[in-house]
Amino acid sequence: MNWTSPAEFFAMGGYGQYVWGSVAVTLVALCTEWFLLRQRRKVALSQVKRQSILREEESR
Repeated sequence: MNWTSPAEFFAMGGYGQYVWGSVAVTLVALCTEWFLLRQRRKVALSQVKRQSILREEESR
């Protein structure tokens, strides 16, 4: 497809709302997943640290 202007590119032949809506939903999903993964990693690391401390105290 050839576009003669940026407006035509973003309109995508009348399907722009679907294309750009899909892009937006995908970006929101990826950002949400990234945020949730960071939270889970922090929780997991703190649990491992807590377990390590408890094992160290038990061995004394």
